[in-house]
Amino acid sequence: MPSANGTANGNGASHARVLKPGVWAPIPTFFDANEELDLDTFRKHVVTLAKAGMQPVICGSMGEAFHLTDDERFTLFKETRKALDEAGLYDTIIIAGTGGNSTRQTIRLSKLAAEAGADVVIVIPPGYFAGAMTKPACKTFFLDVQAASPLPVMIYNFPGAAGGIDLDSDIINAIAEEGLNICGVKLTCGAVGKLTRITAQTATSSFAPRKSSTAPQFVTLGGFADFLAPAVLGGRGHGAIMGLGNIYPKSLAKLFELSYKLATDSAPSPTDLKKTLALQDLVSGADQSFFRAGIAGTKWYLQKYNGYPSERMRRPLLDFTAEQGALLEKEEAVTKLMDFEKSL
Repeated sequence: MPSANGTANGNGASHARVLKPGVWAPIPTFFDANEELDLDTFRKHVVTLAKAGMQPVICGSMGEAFHLTDDERFTLFKETRKALDEAGLYDTIIIAGTGGNSTRQTIRLSKLAAEAGADVVIVIPPGYFAGAMTKPACKTFFLDVQAASPLPVMIYNFPGAAGGIDLDSDIINAIAEEGLNICGVKLTCGAVGKLTRITAQTATSSFAPRKSSTAPQFVTLGGFADFLAPAVLGGRGHGAIMGLGNIYPKSLAKLFELSYKLATDSAPSPTDLKKTLALQDLVSGADQSFFRAGIAGTKWYLQKYNGYPSERMRRPLLDFTAEQGALLEKEEAVTKLMDFEKSL
């Protein structure tokens, strides 16, 4: 069985994985016509993206996590590590979505993620009783989870999927300062200023090192592709978790590479800056198109262009229609970025 932050290859050597700046894609959960898990397609997609430099987030919003049973989440966590190891991708970090509607369920899922070989868990605030989730309640929730979780915990701030709960930079920083097993934050609120404030606070010498060797530094990640370069360049962000990574993994890995090089280079090249901004323009247009299309549009596109057997959503979410797909695939931003993707 894999350890919490490593695995053993066929020769018995241990691979310790470390959470570092980079890019991740929230992996869709693929279903057959009866809404049962399609593990073959899931495994294939995870490995394809990882080989392109796009690490996986399993059972996030894109993965329809709240439509899955705990056992199904455990299966997906386990199959992810198994597929990556079989492909020789031992060093690929797995972030597992373990958010639940109670602290108890979230802790149980986090323990299952560790058992399955994940490296980090990402947790969204429980939004069912959103009106009762005051700042003290949210802080207590995350501190309780991180204290009991065998894996480092990443905060997931996504008001649209958490009953409108929008954690501000003050509460996120307070949770991070007190909870040494809190390893980062994903901001799917689109607030670059919040990202900048959190990064500035957690990058100071007074900020305590993280508890786990898997996540020695606190990472601040954006939740959209349309501000990846600005977040890395201006906000000192560490990358992003982006649904668009399922469609254009090479392009987004390239954009991060260019942005991170510029941000860390003492004498950045004007030519590299121009290339980075031009690619960001392409990415921003495509991100808007797939944001409108949602999970269903992403699955439809993967079914048509990657040859996956089904674009099925789990009800009550509806599948993308052929008419919607015809409009999506003709959008200029979608086709232009795909041309770039194919050139890499």
